[in-house]
Amino acid sequence: MRAIKLGMPIFLILLSFFFLIASINLPKANLGNPNGPLYFPVGLSVFMLVFSVVYLFQEWKNLDVHNEDIKLLLKGRTPKLIALTVLYGAVYAFMFERIGFLFSTILFLGALLFTVNGKKYVVNVIVAVSFSFLSWYAFSILLGVSLP
Repeated sequence: MRAIKLGMPIFLILLSFFFLIASINLPKANLGNPNGPLYFPVGLSVFMLVFSVVYLFQEWKNLDVHNEDIKLLLKGRTPKLIALTVLYGAVYAFMFERIGFLFSTILFLGALLFTVNGKKYVVNVIVAVSFSFLSWYAFSILLGVSLP
């Protein structure tokens, strides 16, 4: 239980520290303020780092308090759903550049919907295809953003 309660704040501290280092190494701007592109990501990274440390201290203070929510999280099909969602996200990121936004998003959403909803074929396919086409239309046509 201790590893679970302290694992997330430690992960967030490491993640925010990684983003802080990556933000500091961003290239300087050629026009205007050379440090302009650094302000937002560095500020956000510091903000995240501070709150992650506060979160760690709060969890450390309440380490001996038993939390039923964590026990419920580890029961049933929830761990399987979390693992499959992470796996689907990794496959989606891998497929995105290779087969494009539209087809990879349809496959990603379809896999997620079939995992969560079960065998509701018609609903899952309609939602996956319609959401993918509507988001493609919004970005490509309405906003003029080029999608891969």
